[in-house]
Amino acid sequence: MLDVASGRILVADPFLKDPNFMRTVVFLCEHEDAAGSFGFVINRPYNQAIGNLVRGLEGCNFPVYFGGPVQMDTIHFLHQRPDLVGGVEVVDGIFWGGDFEILSDAIRNNNIQEEELRFYLGYSGWSVGQLRNELDEKSWLTTEGNRRLVFHQDYNRIWQDALIQMGGKYEQLVHYPIDPQLN
Repeated sequence: MLDVASGRILVADPFLKDPNFMRTVVFLCEHEDAAGSFGFVINRPYNQAIGNLVRGLEGCNFPVYFGGPVQMDTIHFLHQRPDLVGGVEVVDGIFWGGDFEILSDAIRNNNIQEEELRFYLGYSGWSVGQLRNELDEKSWLTTEGNRRLVFHQDYNRIWQDALIQMGGKYEQLVHYPIDPQLN
């Protein structure tokens, strides 16, 4: 298991019962021990298209994901097209943010594809020391962030594929029931 850092992925322990994070995968965009952590849940759809939430993008059916329970009135995005919208490279070809107006134009003109972009409503955040405590409590496992997981074509497989990526004993966790007492 890797130490926590920007660009890493947090994989919820199979027995984590917090309804905001049960069986989730969080991509960390920022992590500083002295400042806290910030990221997005990448495997929980919000069940709304971006065109239903943002003026000027009506008719766009790109999905929106539940980024986390903080500031649910904000839209964020990760992408693979810094040549179009800029942004901050978090890790190897994964960019956070950028110019939203240029992004909107690129969507309307079909210059960016759905598989190159992910929208998030809200975000996941941890204050100084909070994430470290959750890691010490074994609420989260960590693995490398990569485009394969962040821009996965099947959000239902991200949690399992993140565990498989970790290999060894972690691959077995894929088969753990949500509540082992019901077995």
